Amino acid sequence: MVRPYAVTGGRTEPGPSGVRFDLIALVVANGAGPVRGDSLLGPEHRALLVLCHEETQSVAELSAVADLPVGVVRVLLGDLLEAGCVRVSRPVPPAQLPDEHILREVIDGLRAL
Repeated sequence: MVRPYAVTGGRTEPGPSGVRFDLIALVVANGAGPVRGDSLLGPEHRALLVLCHEETQSVAELSAVADLPVGVVRVLLGDLLEAGCVRVSRPVPPAQLPDEHILREVIDGLRAL
């Protein structure tokens, strides 16, 4: 078993850009899979890439399936994001979601058709 600080190289923040990954942010691999010749990617990076390549997964799902703490997964995803290996779809903030009243009016209008 490898300690989490060894996996991340002692880092606790994801990359120099300081990007934040919500637990429900969706992650998908950009390419055809992990790059075998890239010496910057450790086995944990590659494992996350394989999981993201198989299907789009949330940060929480990646953490559970890879059996890594969420903080470690966030740091590793920051590395992969900066390397251009993954894309992250961030959740919509609640303030930007449509009002429930408007949605009910739309449903009622569709039912009236």
